[in-house]
Amino acid sequence: QVQVVESGGGSVQPGGSLRLSCAASGNIFRIYAMGWYRRPPGKGRELVAVVASDGSTNYADSVKGRFTISRDNAKNTVYLQMNSLKPEDTAVYYCKAERVSELGLASWYDCWGQGTQVTVSS
Repeated sequence: QVQVVESGGGSVQPGGSLRLSCAASGNIFRIYAMGWYRRPPGKGRELVAVVASDGSTNYADSVKGRFTISRDNAKNTVYLQMNSLKPEDTAVYYCKAERVSELGLASWYDCWGQGTQVTVSS
C-alpha cells in the first residue's frame, strides 16, 4: 500500500507564509494527480489545489493568487506554498494522491495523508 505523509504545518500570523510538503512512498507505478484539501474548524473538507501529472493545476477561488501548488514527479512529492495567509485559512490540511497505481497491479485507488494543522492567528 502506498503511503502519503504531509509536513510543514504550524502557526503563523496573518499575512505570513507557510510551505507544506507531501511525499508519497511505496510500490508506485503512477500517480495521476496530487492535491491539497483542508477541513476548517466545524466545516467539511474542501479542495484547496490540485496538480495533475501533466502539470495542469486547479485552485479554489479563495486561494487563487495567494497559494501555489507544485509537483516533483520524480520524487512523488507535492508542495503548497501559502502566502498572505488569512485567519480563514486555518484548517487541517490533507494531501491526497489520486488514482494511484502500483507496479504489477491493474487497479488504482486514492490515498490520503493524516493531515497537518495550519493555524493563522494574531
